Amino acid sequence: MALGFGIVGCGMISRFHAKALGDTRGAKLVACCSSNPKSAAKLADEFGVTAHADLKALLADPAVDAVCICTPSGAHMEPAVAAAKAGKHVLIEKPLEVTLKKCDRVIAACEQAGVQLATIFPSRFHGASQTLKKAVDGGRFGRMTMGDAYIKWHRTQEYYDSGAWRGTWALDGGGALMNQAIHTVDLLLWLMGPVEQVCAQTATLAHERIEVEDTAVATLRFASGALGVIQATTAAWPGYLKRIELHGDSGSAILEEESIRAWDFAKPRKSDAKVREAMNRGDEHGGGAGDPAAIGHHAHAKQFADFIAAIRAERSPAIDGHEGRRSVELILAIYKSAKSGKPVSLPLKSDPKLG
Repeated sequence: MALGFGIVGCGMISRFHAKALGDTRGAKLVACCSSNPKSAAKLADEFGVTAHADLKALLADPAVDAVCICTPSGAHMEPAVAAAKAGKHVLIEKPLEVTLKKCDRVIAACEQAGVQLATIFPSRFHGASQTLKKAVDGGRFGRMTMGDAYIKWHRTQEYYDSGAWRGTWALDGGGALMNQAIHTVDLLLWLMGPVEQVCAQTATLAHERIEVEDTAVATLRFASGALGVIQATTAAWPGYLKRIELHGDSGSAILEEESIRAWDFAKPRKSDAKVREAMNRGDEHGGGAGDPAAIGHHAHAKQFADFIAAIRAERSPAIDGHEGRRSVELILAIYKSAKSGKPVSLPLKSDPKLG
């Protein structure tokens, strides 16, 4: 029997969730709600589901087994905690939340209620990402020496002006890093392991009427001893596909969006031929480099399938709340370093200013 899903928040990202649910076996979108009744009615009409008047009504719907939280980033905690208390499984669009205190409240609420919690990071489910992860776990790079992430995107001033919450610390939680680059930050942590120290600078260079950064550069020291950098911006016209470069003393690889662009190892394997055949074919689904709507929902569907399997098997999803928290912590450390002008060590100590 299919699990019934409800969507909270009916903006652009909610449609990716709705489309992905339609492509996921064992899932059925049954309801939605929003603080904007017109938005909820529009989504409900488009996908043939019930538009509830508010969150309380949606959570009281017996057809809803799980809830997708698609509200602005800094408004994830309240509906997530309410859903957990109502016994609904919780799937939260990135980031998990914008402060560590809020992340921890969501995680604790779901654990106390015995419901599953997942954070949406579909990039991990791309075939190329999985191939790269297997190579890392298999030791093919030897001693890892560098792990770099480049997110050089473009967002217009109109994008930031389109919603009063955009570009605010309270509801966006940050700029190019917390909103756009977090997918790639999550991938970098998944591939390279935890970071133990960061040193960073941020700036707002090309946009007006926003509180947050549109450009950021951070140097990293991973717990493994490897070094790396993160470069993130929404001020690089026309915008380029996100890129991760991994290097070790026995191999190197470059991932661009959903495609592997370089695959070089000191000890070749027969399986490398298949990887190289797929290289440079172009990116099938594109990315959000210049247009936030120009992404596919195919990897969302893969993550939803994992979430449903986790519920049925009573296991943790591939990207649970603790996994979702890691990228938020690193980004907050980068912000702290940029503000103080000093290196910052991880894990972060409790800091009221960071939440």
